[in-house]
Amino acid sequence: MIECVPNFSEGRDRAKIAAIVDSIRSVSGVVVLGWESDEDHHRSVVTFAGDADAVLEGAIRAMGKAAELIDLRQHKGVHPRIGATDVLPFVPLEGNTLEDCVKIAHRAGKEIWRRFKVPAYFYEAAAKVASRKPLQNTRRMGFDGNPPDVGDIAEHLTAGATMVGARNFLIAYNINLKTEDVSVAKAIAQKIRESSGGFRFVKAMGLHLDKLHCAQVSMNLTNYAEIDFDAIYETVGREAERHGTSILESELIGFIPKAAFEKAPEFFERTRGFDATRVIENRMRAAI
Repeated sequence: MIECVPNFSEGRDRAKIAAIVDSIRSVSGVVVLGWESDEDHHRSVVTFAGDADAVLEGAIRAMGKAAELIDLRQHKGVHPRIGATDVLPFVPLEGNTLEDCVKIAHRAGKEIWRRFKVPAYFYEAAAKVASRKPLQNTRRMGFDGNPPDVGDIAEHLTAGATMVGARNFLIAYNINLKTEDVSVAKAIAQKIRESSGGFRFVKAMGLHLDKLHCAQVSMNLTNYAEIDFDAIYETVGREAERHGTSILESELIGFIPKAAFEKAPEFFERTRGFDATRVIENRMRAAI
């Protein structure tokens, strides 16, 4: 089995989100494990799994439905994005390897271009150009200035482009602060992210959430086995106090592996709405 966790640039129109999820469900052999939407990010994250060929087809259909329904020219959200389907990562689960997912990612990029004329840029383990391995190097205005990996245009007029990747399990984790001052969240993000000399395997950025009236430190934790979760939380709390505020709450987006939960149960149990179904092995067992 492999997992796919596409991020779509739509977090407000429930009908569009449902149509995208239904396009994935239409593929035999795919199990939709869950999805979450955020209005401020204007983004939805869907998690589904199955055998490699079924997941590949589900990803392609979802990407096509998103290209049909989402017009980036009308999109306004605090999270950066380059496409209607912004990122399309494939993750190895039972019986598959990262190398298998690289092959699936490359097939997906070619098929997305063939069916929908949306160009693809490969990242992480699927990167064909070393400089594109870090997602942030290409997911920016004007991309990286070089042609896409698949396609003869930099971006589709309304659907943009798609970052297609292969990676190991990533934990999407956010901390909301008791302040609306986004400069505080940005300063904390700079303090903790690896690229600025902070924690290894931590990517972070500071955002303002209009709906919740707060600033957010939004993180991707890319190697849970090597991360000290409690040290991250304590550092954010300490830095927040240094800026005259504190932590409001923390949240998970998507699922976590059982091994990550067993490593730091209290860290995850304090996140908003956490229960046993957020452990992916439990969710897959229940779904299947």
